[in-house]
Amino acid sequence: MSRTLCLTLVFLAGLCGSARVDAAEKPQPNIVFIFTDDLTCQAVSSYGDGRKLLDTPNFDRIGREGMRFDRCLVTNSICGPSRATILTGKYSHVNGFYNNSNSQFDGTQQTFPKLLQGAGYATAMIGKWHLGSNPTGFDEWHILPGQGIYYNPPMIHNGQRVKHAGYVSDIITDLSIEWLKTRDKSKPFLLMTQHKAPHREWAPALRHLGWDQDRKHQEPETLFDDFAGRSQAVRDHDMGIDRTFTDLDAKLVPPPGITPEQLKTWNAYYEPRNAAYREAKLTGKDLVRWRYQRYMHDYLGCVKGVDENVGRLLQFLDESGLAENTVVVFSSDQGFFLGEHGWFDKRWIFEESLRTPLMVRWPGVTSPKSVSNQIVSLIDFAGTFLEIAGQPVPADMQGRSLVPLLKGQTPADWRQSLYYHYYEFPVPHHVRPHRGVVTDRYKLVHYYKPDLDEWELLDRQADPLEVRNFHADPAYAETVKQLHRELERLRAEVKDTAEPPRAAYGNQPFANEKK
Repeated sequence: MSRTLCLTLVFLAGLCGSARVDAAEKPQPNIVFIFTDDLTCQAVSSYGDGRKLLDTPNFDRIGREGMRFDRCLVTNSICGPSRATILTGKYSHVNGFYNNSNSQFDGTQQTFPKLLQGAGYATAMIGKWHLGSNPTGFDEWHILPGQGIYYNPPMIHNGQRVKHAGYVSDIITDLSIEWLKTRDKSKPFLLMTQHKAPHREWAPALRHLGWDQDRKHQEPETLFDDFAGRSQAVRDHDMGIDRTFTDLDAKLVPPPGITPEQLKTWNAYYEPRNAAYREAKLTGKDLVRWRYQRYMHDYLGCVKGVDENVGRLLQFLDESGLAENTVVVFSSDQGFFLGEHGWFDKRWIFEESLRTPLMVRWPGVTSPKSVSNQIVSLIDFAGTFLEIAGQPVPADMQGRSLVPLLKGQTPADWRQSLYYHYYEFPVPHHVRPHRGVVTDRYKLVHYYKPDLDEWELLDRQADPLEVRNFHADPAYAETVKQLHRELERLRAEVKDTAEPPRAAYGNQPFANEKK
């Protein structure tokens, strides 16, 4: 070997060794997970909505500086089950948390925060937990009891009850920033900042009363959906703006927890408008329209408050020098109906409920302004967080890490369909249990409980408003066969072939069933 070649090899070896040292010395990424409750894509401006409901510059910033996922779907569209799925990377029938009525999260089971904590991460959970049991896997937890309230909320700090003054979204952000300041700075960190807003009863911050200046928000095309030709399950609901809207929802009474001083500002906005409403004695469609406008003011006002607080948290990351090595993930536990089909709430396999926002900023890894149209899900989050942190993903997690997608690479075998299963019935909204398969275009749905055996086929391409059932249409016969096979394949794959336990549906009896 020539002397020149030897010197060249030595030089190259030195470069490789240097690269290994640099890679070894690069700190593990921090993770900030910002989670909202009942935030729907229609209310996030970067997703686009024909009604142009609201500008959300801070939500949008995360997607602009990273990746926006346009088909992030949930596996059980309800708050607690979605949270359990995120923690475990498993479906409801595996992690044991089926519904909000009587489920309690088993904190002894494997979760991604426990695994990150064991790998040397500092971990904190701040905000809405809503899983019944106390958080595990966190060095610090400061949570709302149950659903929490918007004004002056009681919270539980590492097991001790405390009371806070102010508006809940502001308080959760204050506590998150305070933890970032005081954490063990020798460790990488996981911060889960989880907002109550914009959950029902949609009470905005005082600074956002009148934010829309009495704007008339454009009504959805299906506000007065008559459900013609649809399943009994779809007709037999109790979540309509026409029938299920309470005085608290409508702000005809003030929210719980509000102080006398705060109430003065609250009443200064609402009472003149409420007086005009009472005098008008509205009925029928006029009443629905009034409620819809009040709902939009309040729901979107809550979203505006969360967006402002996301901006505060991003600004802190910038100013503290943390942003460059921090992955920011922004999402919600499911979507929400903003008057589509005349509904509020979620639960259904329909698009507004099934689809949830997801945006990820990973500096130096994820290309800014990138968009993914692949089917992804909350069930993928646990594995994603672990792989970001350089940790192995347990084989029993049922999702897939999104890291390849975040790096701009779509695996050839990426999923083309997703399994869905909703349970809670008959309260609070009389949405029948149903399971189904979702593809990019179709949804095959089976309403199976307690006295139904009905099927629907939805075609988002032919019917984007999802107001028609194509299951019995001869033109769809082959599609129906294929989707029935795919549904059974997915049920076997996720091991959901047994009859769910009675407790999966909640603690209220079905009709003609003894409790």
